[in-house]
Amino acid sequence: MKNIVIGSGPAGRLGSLELGKLGEEVTLIEKNHIAGTCLNEGCMVVCALTDITKFIDSNNRFNHYGFIKSQLDISYEKIVEKITETQIKLRQLNQMENESFGNNIIYGEASIEEGEVKVNGESFEYDNLLIATGARPFIPDIPGSEHGLTNKDILKLDDVPDKLNIIGGGIIACEIANIYSTLGSEVNIIARSQILKEISANTKEYVLKHILNDINVIENTNVKEVSENKVLTDSDEELEGIPFFATGRTPNSEIAKGIVELNHDNTIKVNEMMKTSADNIYAAGDVTGGYQLTPVARMEGITAARNMANYSNKVSYNCIPQTLSLNMEVSFVENEKSECSEDDKKTIAFPGIGGPGAFWNILTGDTGYSEVEFDKNKNKINRINHISPSSVSDVAYLSYLMRMDYDLEDYGEFLEIHPSTDTNYKIIKTMWL
Repeated sequence: MKNIVIGSGPAGRLGSLELGKLGEEVTLIEKNHIAGTCLNEGCMVVCALTDITKFIDSNNRFNHYGFIKSQLDISYEKIVEKITETQIKLRQLNQMENESFGNNIIYGEASIEEGEVKVNGESFEYDNLLIATGARPFIPDIPGSEHGLTNKDILKLDDVPDKLNIIGGGIIACEIANIYSTLGSEVNIIARSQILKEISANTKEYVLKHILNDINVIENTNVKEVSENKVLTDSDEELEGIPFFATGRTPNSEIAKGIVELNHDNTIKVNEMMKTSADNIYAAGDVTGGYQLTPVARMEGITAARNMANYSNKVSYNCIPQTLSLNMEVSFVENEKSECSEDDKKTIAFPGIGGPGAFWNILTGDTGYSEVEFDKNKNKINRINHISPSSVSDVAYLSYLMRMDYDLEDYGEFLEIHPSTDTNYKIIKTMWL
């Protein structure tokens, strides 16, 4: 069967790979760069810059302790140059990987018509189509918004801004704030409600006190107008600095308008098999809304591909682990399907330990924080908020156990690899205290 995939971000790229592995004929069409927002403008760029800020943070700590004396000279221009070089290498590897399964890759802007896709003046018929066109930054309709930066502009900056006003209160807003604050910017976060609503109140308190403590957080405030170097709030306060929008994302679904059914927010409507309202058209990734996370997009792309190849498959969104990439990671997961009553909930909280990556934080007491909610009746974990240098792997591991519906006794024989999973050990064992 002829399969066409539009978009080569995590959903489209993994969907194409899966189709190729299953022996299907695949044409992958990409408008710009292979690997999509994640590699080229999103989480990989944030992670690369956060690697730098973690190094700066450690250097400052070691200088404070007195056993290292060093003066860092940071070149933002050179950082951008090396990130770009790395992106080029990864694009080449991603293309080689897809082509190794016999997949045909075409670069150009696609359009969909009845039973065919057009790109670069050519028409391609398909038996199945996967739309994985992703999303782009949402820019609020306020005067001067054309002057605001977004994540698409990070690698276009000539240098670190002296002052930065980040508009938005979610994960991306806080990650960008952490990066530029550590690099030397004066940073404001301006949120129309509360920041970091994804995590618990105590976890947020720790983040603001120990990790984002150099950032000025302004909550319950709307932005009325922006200019190149100023933000005006609804209280008529003028904040000096470049405006940066981290106000959510909007789907690149224009290509599907009139072809398949859209949701009220213009995301593409799909079922649990990633099938749209058209029998032979599927969609996956950010263009469908929901969790806008690379691992989820990959999962959706693979699910769509298997169904396109007539291998019945359904996607499940239970216990999706997430993280906030700061100088110390903040990771969290919740079992949305838990039916635990308030009376049966029990929460334990404890400070981080000197586990992997945290030894030199002990002297200042900022080793992290863990908070676990579980169902004391059914003996199962409901929710985890976890701050530690190893929280990304810790919570990913524990979310799998939650997703597989293990109860706490099943955790009892866990044997850690010292020190890499010490924190897992601490979380698990503390539940019996």
